[in-house]
Amino acid sequence: MHTEPEILALARLGKRKQSTFIPNTACALLFANDPRMKFPGCLVRILRFDGEAEGTGEKFNAVKDFRIEGNVPSMIIQAAEVLGTQLREFSKLGKDGKFYTAPEYPQPAWYEALVNACVHRSYSLRTMNVFVKMFDDRLEVESPGGFPPLVTPQNIYEVHKPRNPYLMEALLYLDFVKCAHEGTRRMRDTMQEAKLPAPEFRQVDAATTPLVRVVLRNDVRQRRVWVDADVTLVVGESVMKSLSEDEKRAINFAAEYGEVSVSDVQRLTKRSWPSAKRLLSQLVVKKVLEHRVRKDLDRDPQARFMIRSVPTDVILTRLRRKQREDREEGS
Repeated sequence: MHTEPEILALARLGKRKQSTFIPNTACALLFANDPRMKFPGCLVRILRFDGEAEGTGEKFNAVKDFRIEGNVPSMIIQAAEVLGTQLREFSKLGKDGKFYTAPEYPQPAWYEALVNACVHRSYSLRTMNVFVKMFDDRLEVESPGGFPPLVTPQNIYEVHKPRNPYLMEALLYLDFVKCAHEGTRRMRDTMQEAKLPAPEFRQVDAATTPLVRVVLRNDVRQRRVWVDADVTLVVGESVMKSLSEDEKRAINFAAEYGEVSVSDVQRLTKRSWPSAKRLLSQLVVKKVLEHRVRKDLDRDPQARFMIRSVPTDVILTRLRRKQREDREEGS
C-alpha cells in the first residue's frame, strides 16, 4: 500500500528526500490552496464586452468582469461554470415553421479552449494570467507563452507536444483531458457541425512576452435576428413569428442586458429617435415588453423597456409543449 507522498512521487509530481516530500510546480498547480503565492498569474479573467471591440481608457467597454482563482482543477471548474452562464442559447425559426434551439458556441469547443489555456500556458511567466474575452461576434481565449516547440497554427491538428506534461497527465486521471491528441480536432469538428467557422489559432508576439490566442466566431448576422430560447418561452412562438428583424434585435438586447432604451434601439437599427420609440411602443402593445418609467414625458431620455413578466404556469405549459413536439420530431 503506497502512501500519498509515494503516489505523488510516482506520478512525478515531486521528490521524496528522506522523510520529506518536496512538491514540484505541477503539484503546486494541482493541489495548492493558493498557487498564486508562487504563481501570481494563476487565474482566469473573464471579460464580456458590449460590441465587437474592447476599447481603451474611457472607451473600455467591459460590461462584465470575473476573476477566477484557485488551483488548476478548481479554476477550470469555476471558470467553465461562469462562462456557461454568460453564453446564450438562441431560438431559430426553421423553414418548417418550428423553432429550434442553437447554442452560441458548442460546449466542447469553448470548454476545450479554456482547458488548453490553463494546461498548456507558460507558468514561467508567473505574473501573467489567462484571459477569456467575449464579444458580440467572437470568443477569444488568451494564454501566456507562445506555441510549444514544433507546434504551429498550421500543424496544430496533427502535432501533440504538451508544455506541462506532468500537469496534463495528472489532469488525465482527474478526467479533465484525454491526452489522446484529439482536443483541437474536437473543437474544429463541433464548430463545423454547428455551421460555424473553424477555430483560429494564432501566436501574438508582444514586445517581450508572446501569447497564444484562440478565436471562436459565431454567426453574428444570424445571432442578431435569433432570439434567446428563454425569451421564446416567455413571448410565445406565435408572437415571435410575427416580429421583424429590428424587433428581434431589440428583444435580444433586453434579454442580454435586462433592459433596452430608445437610444439602444437607435444604435442597433440605425433608426431615428421617433422610429425607435415607435418600435418599442409596438412591442409594448404586443405585450412583449413592459415600459416601467414615467409616461408623462413625450421624450424621456431615461425611458427603459424590459421583457414582460409572464406567469410561471404559462411558461411551463409552453415548455412542456415544446418538449413534447421535440420528442415527436425525434421519434
